Amino acid sequence: MNMNSMLYLVGFLLATMCLLVLGVNVWVLIDDLRTIDVPPSVLHPVKLRILHYGFHLTTTWGNIFEKMKICSMSQFVCFVQDSLAPKENLGMFVKDLHFGTIPVRIFHPKAASSKPRRGIIFCHGGGALIGSLDSYHNLCAFLARETDSVLMSVGYRKLPYYHHPSLYYDCLNASIHFLNSLKVYGVDPSRVVICGDSIGGAVAAIVTQTLSSRTDIPKIRAQVLIYPVLQAFYFQSPSHLTNINIPFLTQEFFITCVCKYLAIDLSWKDTMLTGASISPSAWKKYEKWLSPENIPKRFKTEYRPPESPTPFNDAAYLETKHAMNVDISPLLADDKIITQLPEAFIVSLHWDIVRDDVLLYKKRLEDHGVPVTWHHVVDGFHGCMLLFDKKFFSFPCSVNIMHAVVSYIKGL
Repeated sequence: MNMNSMLYLVGFLLATMCLLVLGVNVWVLIDDLRTIDVPPSVLHPVKLRILHYGFHLTTTWGNIFEKMKICSMSQFVCFVQDSLAPKENLGMFVKDLHFGTIPVRIFHPKAASSKPRRGIIFCHGGGALIGSLDSYHNLCAFLARETDSVLMSVGYRKLPYYHHPSLYYDCLNASIHFLNSLKVYGVDPSRVVICGDSIGGAVAAIVTQTLSSRTDIPKIRAQVLIYPVLQAFYFQSPSHLTNINIPFLTQEFFITCVCKYLAIDLSWKDTMLTGASISPSAWKKYEKWLSPENIPKRFKTEYRPPESPTPFNDAAYLETKHAMNVDISPLLADDKIITQLPEAFIVSLHWDIVRDDVLLYKKRLEDHGVPVTWHHVVDGFHGCMLLFDKKFFSFPCSVNIMHAVVSYIKGL
């Protein structure tokens, strides 16, 4: 091959690559504009569209790289996410440790204290697919500084290599280790809070339920559940039917995360969404907790119940029934467990696909005498808290939630 032919081939390959990149980017933009709904009460709607386009584009390229066997989608998204989040320690001593094989990051205020501090166990969100110690570093440093607390952030195992129950066991075991080591960190055993957002909020609730009857370790003082994902099998509530295309947790992304986390074949997605995978006996058992009748009317203004129930699919039930286990769906815990739980601070977002599950869990806690402080954000969308320090890309709802969480923890 002569030099001219070589240059022609290189030029052709570069042009083809540029066209491919441009084509993917334009396709994602058109798809985003066509499908994504920006809530009417969210301030800075253009900013939200730009952010979601960036997220959609990143996950799309991640899926392309995964099909090309370059790296997994979650690895690529985490790489981008971490690269765009420069870390600030904000007056904290920060140390990376391992509790056994579990990576954790400890945030300890530099200022001296005359008495033991409160402790915070933090479990980050990300659908078990994305999110990391680094992407939540600034949030955890801010939370530790503003509440004058020693905070442990758990770097649990995630997809694509680890499925349920890895996340749960990592957070549970790290929590037990921390609770057994409070003296080492100068933490008051009577003031330990467990906190998490999204799936991190779910695992915070599950760990709290698991440890509620333990007498060999300090009791958790309070649970801070920030738009938690509290069940993974019933998708017919008003928020699941009306908030399907709201950033950043669309119905498609949500059900994909659920299936991947629970090792359910993606071919069952549509069946799960219609409710055909819930057996009549299971619904009879859980209807008292999950029925839309338990949701306040003001959250059902756009809700239209399905005209007729979808026929039960026994094969789908057998493939997906483990989603009803309480170590996945803490909303379904027995009454005797619920009554033992510590007080809770619960954040719900109006424009969130999992909003109603949060409201239902709030009701369950209150019905059993568990004190609940409820913070509802009318302009909030799933994942917004993580943007609180992103300057131009921050939102009022992001700052609102952070300040509410800090205020609640400081008041304990």
